[in-house]
Amino acid sequence: MKIFTSIWMVIAFAVVLTGVRIDNSDTVKTLRYKTWDHFQYVHPRQEVSDTIVVVDITEEDLKKYGQWPWPRHTMAAFHATLTDAGAILVNYNILFADPDRMSGTEYLKSMPMDNELREQLGKVLPDTDAIFSYVMKESNNAVLMMSVNHKESNVLPRTTPIIQKGDALPWLYSYPGLVVPNSKVAAGANAIGVMVTAPEPDTVVRKMPMLIRVGEKVYPNMILENIRILNKSKRIKVITKQHGIDQILVKKDAGIPVNHNAEMYINYAEPINYPHMTSDEVFTAQGLDKVKGKIVVVGLDAAGLRYLKYTPHGLTTDQMITAQALDTTLTGKHLFRLAQADTYEIVFMAFLLLLLIIVLPRTSVLLAVPLLIFIEGGVAYASFVAYANKGFLLDPSFIMLSVFLVWSHSVYNNFATQSRLKQQIKKQFGSYLSPDMVAQLQKNPDLLKLGGDSRELSIMFTDVRGFTAISEHYGKDVQGLTRIMNRYMTAMTREILANKGTIDKYIGDAQMAFWNAPIKDTGHAENSVNTAIKMLESLRQFNEEVQQEGIPAFGMGLGINTAEVVVGNMGSDQRFDYTCLGDGVNLAARLEGQSKTYGVLIVLGPETARQVRGTIDVFELDCIAVKGKKIGVKIYTVAKESEHHRQFLESYYEGDWKEAIKRLDTAATIHPEMGQYYANMKDRLKSGKPADWDGTYRATTK
Repeated sequence: MKIFTSIWMVIAFAVVLTGVRIDNSDTVKTLRYKTWDHFQYVHPRQEVSDTIVVVDITEEDLKKYGQWPWPRHTMAAFHATLTDAGAILVNYNILFADPDRMSGTEYLKSMPMDNELREQLGKVLPDTDAIFSYVMKESNNAVLMMSVNHKESNVLPRTTPIIQKGDALPWLYSYPGLVVPNSKVAAGANAIGVMVTAPEPDTVVRKMPMLIRVGEKVYPNMILENIRILNKSKRIKVITKQHGIDQILVKKDAGIPVNHNAEMYINYAEPINYPHMTSDEVFTAQGLDKVKGKIVVVGLDAAGLRYLKYTPHGLTTDQMITAQALDTTLTGKHLFRLAQADTYEIVFMAFLLLLLIIVLPRTSVLLAVPLLIFIEGGVAYASFVAYANKGFLLDPSFIMLSVFLVWSHSVYNNFATQSRLKQQIKKQFGSYLSPDMVAQLQKNPDLLKLGGDSRELSIMFTDVRGFTAISEHYGKDVQGLTRIMNRYMTAMTREILANKGTIDKYIGDAQMAFWNAPIKDTGHAENSVNTAIKMLESLRQFNEEVQQEGIPAFGMGLGINTAEVVVGNMGSDQRFDYTCLGDGVNLAARLEGQSKTYGVLIVLGPETARQVRGTIDVFELDCIAVKGKKIGVKIYTVAKESEHHRQFLESYYEGDWKEAIKRLDTAATIHPEMGQYYANMKDRLKSGKPADWDGTYRATTK
């Protein structure tokens, strides 16, 4: 339907796309995140710190040390070994929520010692949780995790003091409760932080909230606690502005860059770049060397215990995600997204769509494709360079999708509009232009200016001579007369169309044609005269055919005039034709009528003769004021002119008609092919010169 290819439909489509981007649904977000995932996949973080080591508790470890969870005294020995080996911090991506299954009494009973010592130790170390807590407290390097709970919880631990400048609570992710380490274990930790990832529509982990809220209390992330400890700070400061969370600081000049929801984007490196070791390796000399001076991240990697999550680099463990997030901060290779980024991107997208809506209807398909490639390539390249060089996260995805959709709609509209225009051109011009000229108009409609256009044309009128004899031949056989006239018109029209002419109309047994419209033709005068010559040749061949059929020969007179006229679509709202109007058109019609008067087949107007002289021989006939006109114009035919003929015209124009008759006789012998012309002129001269003769013959008939 035509309505779907209107510019208003494209505008409406662009508005809808802008509205979809403003709405920012999960689908739009997922498209954006998948784009950033691709950026991280093809260009992962290159810089990796050498201060992180991941310790996995594997299935082999479980076979050696028993099923999980291990007794807390085993964990105490594990932690003490890491500390003695020189670990700076030990992060446990393990939730020690429940008390140890082995009581302190059972543990002491299992130890080889006398009863008195066992009794004394039982008073100091009442259970294994206390043992683990004691070891961690003495080490002063343990960071424990707590998890969020979607059920309300009354057990909320004390954590690092958080100072708020502005109201941060409305911008933070809120949860009903927390799952925390049991109080005995928690008492020995240097810090306790939340380990939670930002909720994403497709469950891929790309960012972590550095702060969350439970009720009116704010809790820090494990990563933030690591940074605080490394900077020897005792508090965290969060600065909130109008657009959301602005900064999270552990010191005046140290903190973690976050977005307005306090989320830190994880800049992933290749996972293989991080040192891995099993918990059993910790107790080896080689393992001890690996953890010296390192930040250790401990987690489960045994079947049935590990919890794998999706990242831009595929599935990985919680401890690896913690290591990646921590290393993003340690290397300083943060990813940023401005709080106003959505607004900027929406405005930029709207600008591009508006640009396309304005430009594409005025652009050819050949230019539209490079324009699309330039815009799409530019947006994609700029976004990737901003990510790779500066860490800025820009969203090219929906911009590129919207540009492509609006471009496609606009190009389709152009195609449909041009198709309709081509059909209109074919319908309008197909019957009186050659197929080649119609094809040119269809290929470049700009050649056609619809409506009135002032332009110099060469106009031709033709008329059949001897039509009375032909009609008498057919008598009452109207169909036969129609067929022979159609054959005649077809033969003549063929030559006009083959020589860049435009058929204006058929008027009974007459034709009107013109050159230089709708397609410009710099040689229109010459083409029109050459066409007339070829038409006469075609008429000769046509007459040979019809005379063999017993049909009287056709005669023809042609008049051609070159003048500036108005050409275009003219008529009424109900019906119009592509035609031309003007005094030059009327003169062309009068010249055709004078062909009989002067005994020639072709009569040319003065401008036509001037333009073709030099390439086509022209023969001056007279200076005539056609019927209805007072001012005379010189007329010509196609023939070679002699000096004797010029002398005849000189005497004729000057009014010395006696001398003109003498010179006429001489010229007639030189131009036998112009015998009828000279005979007609001699009759005029013998009839006597008018009293008001001024060198111009005034015609009394058309």
